[in-house]
Amino acid sequence: MTSAPFHLLWRIARRDLSAGFRGLRLLFLCLFLGVGALAAIGSLTAAITGELTRKGRELLGGDLEVALTQRYAEGAEKAQMAQMGKVSETVRLRAMASGGGGPPILSELKGVDSSYPLYGRLTVATPSGPAATDRPGSGEVLIERGLGERLGVGVGDSLAVGKARFRISGVLASEPDRVGEGFSLGPAALIRLEDMASTGLIQPGSLFEAKYRIRLAPDDLRRPDKLAEDLKRAHGEAGWQVRDHGRAAPGASRFFARMGQFLGLIGLSALVIAGIGVSNGVAGYLAARRGAIATLKVLGASNRDVSVLYLLQVAVVAACAIATGLAAGAALAPALLALLGDRLPVKPDLVLHPWPLVLAAAQGLLIAFIFTWPPLARAGRTPPAAIWRTDLEPAARMSRRDATIVGTAAAASVALALATTDGPLFSAGVLAATGGVLLLLLLVGLGVRTLAQRLPRPASPLLRLAVSNLHRPGAQTSALVIAIGLSLTLFVLIAAIQTSLDAEIARSVPKRAPAQFVLDVPSAGATAFREAVQRAAPGAEVDLVPALRGTITAYGNQRVRDMKTLPREAWVLRGERGVTYAGTLPEGSRITAGAWWPADYQGPPLVSLDERVAEALSLKVGDTLTVSVLGREIPARIASLRKIDWETLGFNYMMVFPPSTLAQAPHTLAGSVSLPPDRETASARAILAAFPGASVISVREVIGQARVLLDQMALAVTAAASVTLLAGMAVLTGAVAAARQARTYDAVILKTLGATRGQLLAVQALEFGLLGLLLGGVALAAGLSGAWWIIVRVFEFTWAPDWGRVLGSVAVGLAVTLALSLAGALPILSARPASALRSV
Repeated sequence: MTSAPFHLLWRIARRDLSAGFRGLRLLFLCLFLGVGALAAIGSLTAAITGELTRKGRELLGGDLEVALTQRYAEGAEKAQMAQMGKVSETVRLRAMASGGGGPPILSELKGVDSSYPLYGRLTVATPSGPAATDRPGSGEVLIERGLGERLGVGVGDSLAVGKARFRISGVLASEPDRVGEGFSLGPAALIRLEDMASTGLIQPGSLFEAKYRIRLAPDDLRRPDKLAEDLKRAHGEAGWQVRDHGRAAPGASRFFARMGQFLGLIGLSALVIAGIGVSNGVAGYLAARRGAIATLKVLGASNRDVSVLYLLQVAVVAACAIATGLAAGAALAPALLALLGDRLPVKPDLVLHPWPLVLAAAQGLLIAFIFTWPPLARAGRTPPAAIWRTDLEPAARMSRRDATIVGTAAAASVALALATTDGPLFSAGVLAATGGVLLLLLLVGLGVRTLAQRLPRPASPLLRLAVSNLHRPGAQTSALVIAIGLSLTLFVLIAAIQTSLDAEIARSVPKRAPAQFVLDVPSAGATAFREAVQRAAPGAEVDLVPALRGTITAYGNQRVRDMKTLPREAWVLRGERGVTYAGTLPEGSRITAGAWWPADYQGPPLVSLDERVAEALSLKVGDTLTVSVLGREIPARIASLRKIDWETLGFNYMMVFPPSTLAQAPHTLAGSVSLPPDRETASARAILAAFPGASVISVREVIGQARVLLDQMALAVTAAASVTLLAGMAVLTGAVAAARQARTYDAVILKTLGATRGQLLAVQALEFGLLGLLLGGVALAAGLSGAWWIIVRVFEFTWAPDWGRVLGSVAVGLAVTLALSLAGALPILSARPASALRSV
């Protein structure tokens, strides 16, 4: 049989499409939602991470950065840095600031030299907008707006920090290297480096960080990463932490990249789910065109002609949906950036990022082809006579050729998703979970159909009709099960994630959590500290522990500096960690391997290690761990492993040494204070009066910051999952629409036999209600499993959903899906018997 020329097929397709586009609205909606979500998430992530990379020099403060903890660089070290280029020195530490008569608050005090900043601009707020400025003058301070608002002070007022007083000369509008400084517990205050000594805050053992930013000479600008690696190898064991501008804000970059990857996979899952709706929409469209298809075949159209004819129509609608989704996603990204505002570490420029749009378009095309080709191919190869019996005969199975085509496209979609992510195993897990849920629901659908067929006939006529609708020829039971099951699963997923995140802080804070943490208490001032607290808050509980910082430089026979890449789980190797010493086992710890040393131990260095760290580094009792403290390497034998209860919010350290190892090193004490809320201000004042260099941290404020972060994470996950939920609703709408013609035929026959609209609606409600009740348990299992994986494996939080709200979400989901299903059935009730029967 000769195939028709392409131009003729295109003419027929265009004419048919112009007259019947309404039938493909579901295809358009599903692809629009899925592609739009992918484009928006990808564009937003690319904008943020791209800006972090583009402004790397400003965010870092130089081409290279050398950071030292609890010490300044020595003369020879400074000379070596100066040979590489221009150097700027800064010092940063936590300090209590007071002024305006209110209680003192924690701030981040930073001293800068005359070369600061090497890149970017330091600006202050003025009535006409931000204006560039130099560093403060002698005896002056620039403060962040939040510090002035909380203390009730402004320009010209006095601010006390430590033993010194400064005049506020301006309010900071922007600090170019603020993001590169990392996490902070309080608003910033900026002074001259020369004025730092007058505060009396830096004493032997004080926790401060000295940073040396280097603006490289022109010859070295092309290789900052290589210079950084050379410096790490040469000085890493002396406590040098070296970064180049490509890693200006590694924590922020890693967070947004992983969050974007996770949300992108949710978007891809939404697109896959929407693909089912695409398939249902195309199947319903072809069912409505079966008369035209049979006529074309009788007139000599080949199988290829029919498939190409309707593929052209689907392709046009899919292209329009994808283009519209890309435009909406690209436009939504700037709106989201404006909405997020100051919550982001940087303010990206409004630049179009083509790569996320290309990926979204490619996935949209692949998903559209995967889910539309089977019904198109089936329509093409079905004989004319069999087309009229499609409601009475089961659908033909997919041919081997068509299965190969669809399988190849599916493999290409998966390969594209895995090839464009930094975590292929993580991505594969998300896609496998999505595919597993769909396969589970498909099997449940087949099981429901078989069960309905084998059940005894109910006595009630309405119930009997509802059950028979689940297994009669042409029944869309599997599609309905997938649609309703997905919707209910997503309701459960969202509720479980939200309630677990809401409960994370409340559950992690014990009933008797400390009210304050205090840092930088002199090592000889333990008695005076306890007395000061007791005078301000009699009966308060005080716990003091030695506080030092150390870097793991070797474990076992492996030197950290020689490792090309660090294991993903071995986060303890990245930078400095807190270390302490103790003669007895700290409270909140339990020995799981080895034994604790005697209280008067005087032998070779030992260390007790957190069991999770030991597992990540494959260490055991008896192995060697080398830690650099204040530039001195201490090789210690692992004496014991401990399980630490971090939820006590007490001072627990991953690495604990005997007193004989660290007691003589310069250090300070860190303390926790448990007292009533109404005595917190008095306690802070008493501590600062006795120890001006100490820093008092309010646990309540820290928890508030964590709650804001968790709320933002929950909002992002909920927003992405809501797109998937909308796709699931579209799938449900498509499943109802795909069965509309057969249901219309049944309805008009029953109406002819005397059935009322109320009875027909009751049959629909019983059918969908039975499916909903059967799928409630499946949705709970699938939704809770997915939520558990996200909470425990992705966010590494504790699993504790609110079961009342989760079960309530199932009830709400049932109500919503039932309402949508019945709304889709309303046109069937208004069908006129004569016209409906003539169209069959």
